[in-house]
Amino acid sequence: MRAGFLLGAFVLAALADLVSLLAGARTGHLVAKPLLMPLLAAYVAVAGGPRLLVAALLLGWGGDVFLLLDADWAFLVGMGSFAAGHVCYLLLFGRARTSPAVAAGYGAVLVGLVVLLWPDLPAELRGPVAGYSLLLTAMACRATGLGRLAGAGGALFLLSDALIATGMAGWPQLPAPDFWIMLTYCAAQLLLTAGAQRRAAQAYGVGHTPV
Repeated sequence: MRAGFLLGAFVLAALADLVSLLAGARTGHLVAKPLLMPLLAAYVAVAGGPRLLVAALLLGWGGDVFLLLDADWAFLVGMGSFAAGHVCYLLLFGRARTSPAVAAGYGAVLVGLVVLLWPDLPAELRGPVAGYSLLLTAMACRATGLGRLAGAGGALFLLSDALIATGMAGWPQLPAPDFWIMLTYCAAQLLLTAGAQRRAAQAYGVGHTPV
């Protein structure tokens, strides 16, 4: 019951954040966004999920909070927090098998994005963004070894951060770009959680509460 309540609270907070972004209500976004990952992490903890998954989500919360601040140092700290979260995901995924074709595809996406974005990114962010992109792509690729849910989550995480990067590079954006960034991000974290919970339940008999 508690786990279901926390999961429902996460969904409501995500909806509130998305509606706020569409309505241009920045206060709503500032209130809802910091609630997202703590609620999802609390759900995982109560459901008996893996500790590395809880850590990954809480590090995502750190990234969320710092990215709310309009400062270059905060962006770098936030990106570092997300990077640490991806390390937790990679450790969680362990030796999950990934198709060579999928790995080659993600490698091509990584190289293409970095090459295309590089000239348009601020000089001081090129190195950090390239390093972060490598770690993010590795996480998304390895997530496919856990099944379709986690694989879709990894792909959406990559898409969400690619939208951020194209905005930093000054590329044309979709209408309401922050809405699309948060929609893909929330879906990504939820799907990664679902996939990791399912794998943990199959392997160790924990995390039985469904997502």
